[in-house]
Amino acid sequence: VLGFRVSDVYPETMMPGRMVFMRCNNDHHGVALVGGAEGEMKNIELHHMAFQVETIDEVIKARDYLKAHDVRIMFEGRRRAGCQVAVEFLDPDGHFLEIFWGLDQLGPDETARSPEEWCEALTLEGALDNAPPGQDTTLADPTLRRG
Repeated sequence: VLGFRVSDVYPETMMPGRMVFMRCNNDHHGVALVGGAEGEMKNIELHHMAFQVETIDEVIKARDYLKAHDVRIMFEGRRRAGCQVAVEFLDPDGHFLEIFWGLDQLGPDETARSPEEWCEALTLEGALDNAPPGQDTTLADPTLRRG
């Protein structure tokens, strides 16, 4: 009804209830919906808000700032569909927030990259070292890199 196009779908094996990533512009997704999982769900409202930054350096600076201020980080690295590099954390009220860079861009008639190219990483340094095709993870300030 709103003209969104489906970019990717996670099967039940990846997300209970499945997950559909939809776009209304060239971003891989602007909305992701989780549906019909069996059983009681803890979160039946908005899952999280995400904030895009212009450089991968900013994601690393955000992670370091959050850690320095004892903010609970839930994830850092690269997710699967969309291939964005992100740090995900809880705000003081327990809301799930994400700061990300590098979300795949798709033209109106393009399809998303295949799962074989997602290059999931569980650290920001891992995301720097194992970029999917076409994603330049070169830091403007190499001193930001840990270890």
